[in-house]
Amino acid sequence: MLNIITGEKNKILRNKSEEVEKITPAVLALITEMKETLAQAKNGVGLAAPQVGRNIRLFIVSEELAKDGHTIFINPAITQTSKKDAVEEEGCLSLPEKWHELARADKATVKAIDAHGKKFKIRAKGILARLMLHEVDHLNGVLFVDHLK
Repeated sequence: MLNIITGEKNKILRNKSEEVEKITPAVLALITEMKETLAQAKNGVGLAAPQVGRNIRLFIVSEELAKDGHTIFINPAITQTSKKDAVEEEGCLSLPEKWHELARADKATVKAIDAHGKKFKIRAKGILARLMLHEVDHLNGVLFVDHLK
């Protein structure tokens, strides 16, 4: 199990992550460890690599929220978001004591690569859309509290 980095000012959480050039055994091992870490995390439904100290463009989502079996997102890119926002309470494993109402796009489309190097695209709404937007923010060095007015 990996340690989850916490703190709004942590430099690792604030750095923009690098693309994954190749899916190596080390990347696959990281994915396995991230899955174990997320499974042990209280209230966690997603985890980005920067949250465990790795500034690479990779995040995972819990099995319960996975769509079409996709739990691993490598080099994700948001390709579309709805104009309509939804306001929901949002939290973060890296900011464990903070929960805030936050407006985010209600729908999002994300393209990514899975652990086998296969490209996929997911159109999601509701909690999965919010989660994907939240995790991509992590890869860009943005925390959800940065969106608060």
